[in-house]
Amino acid sequence: MYKSSIQNLLFVVSLLLILSGCSSTGDSYDSVDYSSDENTFYGYECTDDCSGHEAGYDWAEEKGIDDVDDCSGKSQSFIEGCQAYVEENY
Repeated sequence: MYKSSIQNLLFVVSLLLILSGCSSTGDSYDSVDYSSDENTFYGYECTDDCSGHEAGYDWAEEKGIDDVDDCSGKSQSFIEGCQAYVEENY
């Protein structure tokens, strides 16, 4: 009985260590250095702070966009952010 409890404890600890490396925040670009300098986002030039690109990337991720033809919007930076998501993930 004692040996079984230790084995179960080791299993649970191992599983927790494995799962602690996983992230489900949905902000995949946060863990990646998306800019080679301060004015690019996955190769697309930003005019200011890349927030439009980030918004398009987030939107595409949330919607599961897998085709650049489905990237649309009112701002070029939003569209490019969407395209960056598709290019990075599909």
